[in-house]
Amino acid sequence: MAAVEASTGRTVTSRIPARLDRLPWSRWHWTIVIGLGTVWILDGLEVTVVGNIASRLSEPDSGLAISSGQVTGMAAALYVAGACSGALFWGRLTDRYGRKKLFMITLAVYLGATALTAVSSAAWWFFLFRFLTGFGIGGEYAAINSAIDELIPAHHRGRVDLIINGSFWMGAVGGSLLSIVALNTRILPANIGWRLTFALGVVLGLVILLVRRSVPESPRWLLIHGREQEAERIVSSIEERVEAEKGEPLAEPQGELVIHQRESVGFLEIARTVFADYRRRAVLGFSLFIGQAFLYNAITFGFGAILTRFFDVPAADTGYYFAVIAVGNFMGPLLLGRLFDSVGRRVMISSTYLLSGLLLFGTAWLFGRGSLTADTLTACWCAVLFFASAGASSAYLTVSEIFPMETRAMSIAFFYALGTAAGGISGPLLFADLTNTGKAGDTVLAFQIGASLMCVAGLVAAALAVNAERRSLEDIARPLTAVAEQARSTAKGGVRPA
Repeated sequence: MAAVEASTGRTVTSRIPARLDRLPWSRWHWTIVIGLGTVWILDGLEVTVVGNIASRLSEPDSGLAISSGQVTGMAAALYVAGACSGALFWGRLTDRYGRKKLFMITLAVYLGATALTAVSSAAWWFFLFRFLTGFGIGGEYAAINSAIDELIPAHHRGRVDLIINGSFWMGAVGGSLLSIVALNTRILPANIGWRLTFALGVVLGLVILLVRRSVPESPRWLLIHGREQEAERIVSSIEERVEAEKGEPLAEPQGELVIHQRESVGFLEIARTVFADYRRRAVLGFSLFIGQAFLYNAITFGFGAILTRFFDVPAADTGYYFAVIAVGNFMGPLLLGRLFDSVGRRVMISSTYLLSGLLLFGTAWLFGRGSLTADTLTACWCAVLFFASAGASSAYLTVSEIFPMETRAMSIAFFYALGTAAGGISGPLLFADLTNTGKAGDTVLAFQIGASLMCVAGLVAAALAVNAERRSLEDIARPLTAVAEQARSTAKGGVRPA
């Protein structure tokens, strides 16, 4: 067991990062994954359900005076706007007040807003709480990704982060199948089925909230904010549990870090760090998020319209097709995630982006020739999204690990908000016009735009991606509070420049 960290006033020499990174995988880590990661399943379920039950909500007997266009247009835009503003609002607070406080608060906001959505009786009520639901989920992205990367050992960080972010698509599968039940008036009345789908999300969220109570605050965050004794207690407790489970002493941690503790870091310093000191990494994050946002909107925004308009698929059956491509999305991070820790970040990020872009170009060509059916188009989408989902998940991993710890949550929030706004607002406006014309050439153009941006992002990643695999977060980006001349990396080779 490592000794208690030495502290001299406001300057602390610590091995806490090294102690966390050298831990073998254990049941405790599974607790973290379940407590923090499963919320993406709820997000996927919620987003998919709303899109698929739009036709039911617009019916006179739904109990809600709203049109299908308002659900997929206004409500969707408000959800996106809420997610973007929530990410920025909660992201700043996450860096300042801690990961645990915020991942509890943001989940509570999400749950409350979802519950109130279920009892909507007017369109304005539905719109308001769709915005607030997005406001909560946007904060989750910043708080959860920060906490996960700071608690998971370096050797497992890549695959765990990818699988957790990819679990959104498990929720999408459930949402697609659940919407089929909700739309069946032989099972549930028209004014009850859609409400129960939201209520189910609340029940699942409450279970996650209870599990999440046992997840500790990030010891890394505590350390740099002057709470090293609390950080020491948490890490010692984790070590004791892991040693008891494994039945043998843990390896001695390698490396230490010397920091000047600070209670908070100003917004201007965060902005200067991200966009001036790490400008190449900022370009990388911008490219990855914009590329994946447009590719996903090129495919998923109009998928129902494409199936019904070009292949005469009944609207009630589109959920089955979406469930299939959602499975393809989840399998990508699940099967490819380990390669991001072994083959490496640069190779895997660039290759998944480029492969998905090239496959979408091929799909566009086949679609334009009239060579596809509803089934073969869905198969092509599965192939594209198998790689795209791993790439998109790696975008979240990338921005959460390549900037200093004091800026981590805000960096995630900024790039998430930027990509979501571009893909979730301008993307639908662009692709809706193209996919709704009924002209194959316009839909081909939508595919080509998404494919082009994905390929550009892949090329940027090939040039700028950081080889972060199996490296301590403090080695990838030295904390702003670290003492420059004394900081020691927890990974061999020392602290590397941006």
